[in-house]
Amino acid sequence: MSVRKPALLLSGLALLAGCTPGPVYKRPAVSIPQSYRAPAGVNATPPTAAATAASLGAEQWASVFHDPVLQGLIRKALQNNYDLKIAAQRILEAQGQLGITRSQEFPTLSGNANYDAIGLPSSISKLFGGNNKQASRRTSYFGGVSLATAWNLDFWGYYRQQTVAARDQLLATEWARRLTVDTVIEDVATAYFQLRTLDAELAITRQTVAARQQSLHLTEVLERGGSGTLEDVRQAQESLYQAEAQIPDLERQISQEENAISILLGRNPGPIARGSLSAIDWPAPAAVPAGIPSQLLERRPDVEEAEAMLRADNANVRVARAALFPQLSLSATGGTSSNQLKQLFDGSNILWYTSGTIAQSIFEGGRLRANVRLTEAEKQAAVLSYKQTIQQAFRNVSDSLIALHRYRQYRVQEEKVAAAAKDATRLAEMRYKAGYTSYLEVLTNDTTYYSAQLNLAMAREQEAISFVQLYSALGGGWQ
Repeated sequence: MSVRKPALLLSGLALLAGCTPGPVYKRPAVSIPQSYRAPAGVNATPPTAAATAASLGAEQWASVFHDPVLQGLIRKALQNNYDLKIAAQRILEAQGQLGITRSQEFPTLSGNANYDAIGLPSSISKLFGGNNKQASRRTSYFGGVSLATAWNLDFWGYYRQQTVAARDQLLATEWARRLTVDTVIEDVATAYFQLRTLDAELAITRQTVAARQQSLHLTEVLERGGSGTLEDVRQAQESLYQAEAQIPDLERQISQEENAISILLGRNPGPIARGSLSAIDWPAPAAVPAGIPSQLLERRPDVEEAEAMLRADNANVRVARAALFPQLSLSATGGTSSNQLKQLFDGSNILWYTSGTIAQSIFEGGRLRANVRLTEAEKQAAVLSYKQTIQQAFRNVSDSLIALHRYRQYRVQEEKVAAAAKDATRLAEMRYKAGYTSYLEVLTNDTTYYSAQLNLAMAREQEAISFVQLYSALGGGWQ
């Protein structure tokens, strides 16, 4: 009977230890569309077939961005970007906090050793010597060692759930770093394409300046020969000066864009290497595998981060509810003490002490109940934030699919406009040289052609950036 009682007691304690009050986490139900909203013909794969199709977001960034110069810039950014370094330190901080929180689940053990020496003068020694009036100075020595342990028994999961919350917060921090990786890749690629567009605009402007210099020379020759007018010369000069005025501003923008990329690379402002200035040839929108919307719940770092924070808030609710129940703690102290070293570990000098305490809050002005309501409200806010993040993810993908498709259509039309403007300028120059039209027609067509080339360069940039945004929206980049 004496053996069964401790066994029953331990079984009861084990059952109590498993009784953690509070809600068990369950992923909130969200409304997931069968496919992304996109223009007709884009992402038109039926859901049954798309379920097995790979998503663009599952591709490694090096296989998505083919420009070797851009790949090199992204690698440098991933190695040296300060936002990424800060995010990595945040993970180390969260790991440290997790270790501190988890330590509360275990008993504490402390040791102590002491040695005391007391010297008494003869006047006081007489008090301990009885009738011995010749008592001399007295010296006493004492020493000992002791161990003390204490343990707060976590019947209701008060400390375990704090550990769960800290672990989920660590996971959220890791997902935040992956989101930073995704953002850095997107920022570098976007800035690179913007820089290449500025390079193209500068090249177009310089070509236009060279053409207008030749046109000015022609008008001056014709004016001196009597076939042209001074007005033609002035119009040619005005057109040339307007183009030349664009060069310093474009060079300013290029230098500032290089500085922005340098900061993303984690280095001081400086020049940036370039790749080929040829037109960017991205896959057709219909060929871009977007996958199915449910994949975003596992691929998007911001969605994963939001769910990790939701799980942490759910654990905090359980912590707050566990605080309503009694807390049981055990403590024990044992050691030995003697005035002689050889008798220090003698059995007669050993001392020990044990204690068990159960504490229950009776009145705290409603603080504990208010804390439960607070954590439950924080959890509900986290649920709403999680659902909002998912909806925003669906919107990001849909917007990017629409943008990529429409910008491609826009670029195709701008190519036609630029080709027509180029031919119109050529015909106007031929007519002017033959004396069939005024220089104003040449000037008008040349201005239109210059604007068309700039618009085409911008259309190519917008198409490229929309592809980058789609890749990021699909959760690509952080692998």
